Amino acid sequence: MSQWAVCGIVLAGRQAATRRLTARLWRQFLLACIFLASFQAGPAAAAPAYEQVREQYRASDIVLLDRGGHPLQRMRTDYQGRRGDWLALNDVSPALLAAVIQSEDKRFYSHSGVDWRAIAAAAWGMAFGQGRRGASTLTMQLSSLLSGEREQRGARRRSIAQKIDQIEAARELERHWSKQQIVEAYLNLAPFRGEIVGVDALARVLFQKHASGLNTRESALAAAMLRAPNASARTLAQRACALLKEMGQESECEDLDLFVRSSLQHGSAVRVDSDGLAPHFAQWVIEQSQPGAGAHVLTSIDADLQRFVIQTVMRRLRELSSSHVSDAAVVVLDNETGQVLAYVGSSGELSRAARVDHARSLRQAGSTLKPFLYAQAIEQERLTAASLLDDSPLGLPTGNGLYIPQNYDKQFSGWVSMRIALASSLNIPAVRTLVMVTPDAFQQRLLRLGLPLDQTGDFYGFSLALGSADVSLLSLSNAYRSLATQGLYGPLQFVPAKGGPAPRQKVFAPAAAWIIGDVLSDRHARARTFGLDSPLATPFWTAVKTGTSKDMRDNWCLGWSQRYTVGVWAGNSSGASMRDVSGVSGAGPIWHDIMNYLHRGGDSMQPPPPSGVVRRAVVFEGGLEPARDDYFVGDTAVSRVRLRGTEKAGDALLRIISPAPGTIVALDPDIPPDKQKLLLLASGTGHDARGAMWHVDGKPAGEGLRGWWAPWPGKHRIELLGADGKLRDHATFEVRGATQRAAIISPG
Repeated sequence: MSQWAVCGIVLAGRQAATRRLTARLWRQFLLACIFLASFQAGPAAAAPAYEQVREQYRASDIVLLDRGGHPLQRMRTDYQGRRGDWLALNDVSPALLAAVIQSEDKRFYSHSGVDWRAIAAAAWGMAFGQGRRGASTLTMQLSSLLSGEREQRGARRRSIAQKIDQIEAARELERHWSKQQIVEAYLNLAPFRGEIVGVDALARVLFQKHASGLNTRESALAAAMLRAPNASARTLAQRACALLKEMGQESECEDLDLFVRSSLQHGSAVRVDSDGLAPHFAQWVIEQSQPGAGAHVLTSIDADLQRFVIQTVMRRLRELSSSHVSDAAVVVLDNETGQVLAYVGSSGELSRAARVDHARSLRQAGSTLKPFLYAQAIEQERLTAASLLDDSPLGLPTGNGLYIPQNYDKQFSGWVSMRIALASSLNIPAVRTLVMVTPDAFQQRLLRLGLPLDQTGDFYGFSLALGSADVSLLSLSNAYRSLATQGLYGPLQFVPAKGGPAPRQKVFAPAAAWIIGDVLSDRHARARTFGLDSPLATPFWTAVKTGTSKDMRDNWCLGWSQRYTVGVWAGNSSGASMRDVSGVSGAGPIWHDIMNYLHRGGDSMQPPPPSGVVRRAVVFEGGLEPARDDYFVGDTAVSRVRLRGTEKAGDALLRIISPAPGTIVALDPDIPPDKQKLLLLASGTGHDARGAMWHVDGKPAGEGLRGWWAPWPGKHRIELLGADGKLRDHATFEVRGATQRAAIISPG
């Protein structure tokens, strides 16, 4: 008969036995039963090595490190439990260690894994109906945590056999682990409250501090949670106070109820950390690389630069608060490698949608697409930097009616060179250039630059020249980087590059990309719109372009130096309009400050021109622009630039804007005929414009650049004559409707 059978027979007859045995003898008997049974148990499973347990531990967060290996951002990815970092025993408050030992295992440092006195006392209580008493040591509890038994068992009590197995596992653990390793592992693996597991998560979340700073009161509450993780605030306060009295800290019980309730309110709070510099970047990295929970990911971010960018965004947006600007995003790229050196997705506390990543949100591009359009035109040899473009009123027929673009300042400059048109961001010359390139060809080029255009060129139409498409700051910044690298486009890198940059493809001819950079670095060429002294001007070489979308909803500034590309967006996450803010006054100052920080030594020089770029002295006839040296692709170089045709120097060529060719005019029969007039609108400057004359079907219809004509049904030919009476432009159009009433209108 086994010793368990003997013990069982005696226990079954404990009432009779009680009359014959003293309490002391009963305790000794029960202790002997348990002790003997523990030696009769099967061999315990080999204890895992301490190093193995620590190596396999995984926090519920991914930790991003900057390029120097310093913590940058934590991002939770495992929602099975809220676990922090594994903390060494030296990083845990001595007060917490003392409270846990006092509460859970007073003789921890003197036993070898099993507290036989505590087990005997527990068995005595069970045998004689005195209630259940805990007897598990820290080592026994740790063995359960390591085997996963605690989670599997849930609220059920252990059987006698399970208790014996736990004892053997604890003794095996003590044979291979030191006491310091046991208590360290226990504090890191034990559940404290709800989903909070381990001392690091407990301290960072519930008490909003590092575990090394836990005081006596906080430590007593933590120890009370170990015994009953889901107990009420009142029960926890009572147990914590009892523990404090045992430790001789009774004075800490004052207002303990209030302290406990206050602490428990942080159960779902954000973990307090000093390393929270790039939340939106972290989310992007996790989406791209899918690292496992607990991983430490080395990234390309420069933490010092990241801090400066955040500070700059906050400071500049506070200055713009009266202009109704609350959000901004910034991306800083290394030109050669494509590494992301700084990434700020929002203005944080100033933003009304701080969790929205504005660096990857789609916003209207505005004038930021113009450099790519002109680069394509130069590459195709349709334009040179010295080519003249007409900045005068323009009307283009579309399927939805007449498209009439306007410049930002509602003014016109007449004939200007492509250099002036791009650097000063004139709209109408850009639209005329898109007519030459075609919207479909331009849209295809933008796709090759990584811009997320989801419609065809015909869908966007001529407005694509002015940035009617939606793009993200991240993709747009990388597209600008292709201009900085003389036409080479490559993917972005969020980890430090190993073995050089990623493979790149040629999107623009190097000569065309270099000329665009030269134009965008020319402060004299942009003086018409921005002046000589603006945030776009730097004491070292940079090329820069601004943009503002319709109704001032989006504000852009993108540019590059010899080494870096910086992109800035400013606006409002809601899409609300800003007040009197353009790219140069909104995003521009942020861009300027970051470029100055990056080049504190002033070490940016213009890259040398690639082969295929020709430098030539150019003279503009009629004084259209001052003579200068300019750059050309191959055999497109010229020495003199003049307007073709019969117009005089200084005169802009006369062109009909309205009615555009093919226009259909519908008369309204309910409006008196003498109240219906057709607008005649032309573009041009100088003597020829002042003497312009209109003819409809060969008969005079008005003078000057603007007039009104009384229409009648039928197809008509309109002609625009110069001051010398010679034909300058013509168009055909049709008038429909109101046949009977319109018949009384004389053609004069």
